[in-house]
Amino acid sequence: MSEGDAVKLPSAVDEGITKFDSSTLKHAEVQEKNILPSSEVICQEKTLQNIEAFDKNKLKHAETEVKNLLPDPQAINQEKTLQNIEGFDKNKLKHTETEVKSHLPDPQVISQEKTVKNIESFDKAGLKHTETEVKNPLPNKETIEQEKRLSTAS
Repeated sequence: MSEGDAVKLPSAVDEGITKFDSSTLKHAEVQEKNILPSSEVICQEKTLQNIEAFDKNKLKHAETEVKNLLPDPQAINQEKTLQNIEGFDKNKLKHTETEVKSHLPDPQVISQEKTVKNIESFDKAGLKHTETEVKNPLPNKETIEQEKRLSTAS
């Protein structure tokens, strides 16, 4: 707060603060209160109490198994094969020419190609002329009125 923002106290209070004699105060002993422990400390203490009170006789007996950590013969052979591959000399190989054989198309592909050829060579002149008749599946006025009367009656 700046000096212009100071709060004005009533004159009696202001006078009491300025003329106060601190020598009239009595000496007081400070007493520190015991602070409650945190939940973490309580949890640790309970764990320690549970460990101390644990009954070892409730445990079941278990046999320990010693497992062989050595690789099996199949893994050893696989490693030897990898070593042989890495040390293989490519210069000992003979040069060969590959022969590409032509594959015949599937019967389904052949039938599709025949169908396309037949469609392209189709003669439209051999078709007969037909007249198309348009049928009106919509109900007439009388039928609609009759259905309205039936629906309102029920």
